[in-house]
Amino acid sequence: METIKKDFSKDISDIGQIPIIQTILNVICQTTGMGFTAVARVTDEHWVTCSVRDDIGFGLKPGDELEIKTTICNEIRQNEMAVTIDHVDEDPQFYDHHTPKQYGFQSYISVPIMRRDGTFFGTLCAIDPDPHIVSSPAITGMFSLFADLISFHLNALYSAQENEIKLEQEMAFKDKLEKQVKDRTIELIENNKSLVKLNKELESFAYISSHDLQEPLRKIQTISSILIDTEKANLSVKGQDYFKRMQDAAKRMQTLINDLLAYSRTNVADGKLENTDLNSILDEVLLDLNEDIEKTHATIEAAEMCRADIIPFQFRQLLYNLIGNALKFKSKERPLIIKINSRIATGATLNVPKLNQDIDYCHISIADNGIGFDQQYSDKIFEVFQRLHDRTRFEGTGIGLAIVKKIVDNHNGIITATGQLGNGAQFDIYVPMI
Repeated sequence: METIKKDFSKDISDIGQIPIIQTILNVICQTTGMGFTAVARVTDEHWVTCSVRDDIGFGLKPGDELEIKTTICNEIRQNEMAVTIDHVDEDPQFYDHHTPKQYGFQSYISVPIMRRDGTFFGTLCAIDPDPHIVSSPAITGMFSLFADLISFHLNALYSAQENEIKLEQEMAFKDKLEKQVKDRTIELIENNKSLVKLNKELESFAYISSHDLQEPLRKIQTISSILIDTEKANLSVKGQDYFKRMQDAAKRMQTLINDLLAYSRTNVADGKLENTDLNSILDEVLLDLNEDIEKTHATIEAAEMCRADIIPFQFRQLLYNLIGNALKFKSKERPLIIKINSRIATGATLNVPKLNQDIDYCHISIADNGIGFDQQYSDKIFEVFQRLHDRTRFEGTGIGLAIVKKIVDNHNGIITATGQLGNGAQFDIYVPMI
């Protein structure tokens, strides 16, 4: 006999947790007169005692192992059929079997114990050195009933263990989830602190831009204008050129400050969405740009505009920047035409991959026949300070389209740019309808 390998310790423990197991073994011995009965764990390589009653000194205790090939239980495992022997010497099948000879018994009974999933667990068996009637229906029926009872308790135990494991997993998941929520809450608090700090910095920047930077700039512009007007006769041609350059630089600086201020306000503006008639917004923008439109001899072809859920003052800035951009980058080869259209359509019909297919959008398009741009730069043009054209030919700071992009983002919308160098550009805005 060998000491049990630790692989079967759980099986022994499970059988030991069945409260009536010892009672079953006692009833078997008292009813049949057999001196040894046991519950054994049987595999293709092992026979291990899980629980035992030994009145004949057979010498097995829980955890002891017999060589599987020396047992009849190996055949029971293979066939999943009970074996009963009343008297080995008179049994035509087992009178010369090696197992009774090796272990010295005359009577034997063993029935299979099956798990709920149909797999073989082991046997409920009994032996005695003397003959006993164990093949009667009463005895075999009792053994089958006890084997089923052991199987029932094992299955109940397995279910309890599985539920305990699931509960532990759920608790572990709950703890993990609570930790994630806690960590996320801390992260959100820190992000909120950073956002508050950033907003304060932006407010400070806006104040500096609108007061501290612009005040000395206005003085430079004012003094240089006075000097040009009053001292022009005393200045050389070169001196006059220097003053003109200074005034132009101050003007560019003023434009840059205004654009940066507009961009920062777009970032922090606490705007409220309002269902607005875009015709009224467009009319205001065209009125503001009237002088530039007349100067460039541009033709504006604007269709009837729809209503949309927008932040009005931000959308006014958006249209102003896009139409102003078209006026700035007109072609010298042909009269400028700017076409403005809008419509309501579902995402599924607009053929734009990033749109939600199930909701409605206000689609606004602004197209011109100006100098256009290379399509490979269609994303780059929305970045701050990005310019695709010569600064000396076209005024600007490179912030206008960045402001447009930020406004569209504020509306949870999408903007795309399509261009062809020398043949115009088109901007398409998609704003979701609430």
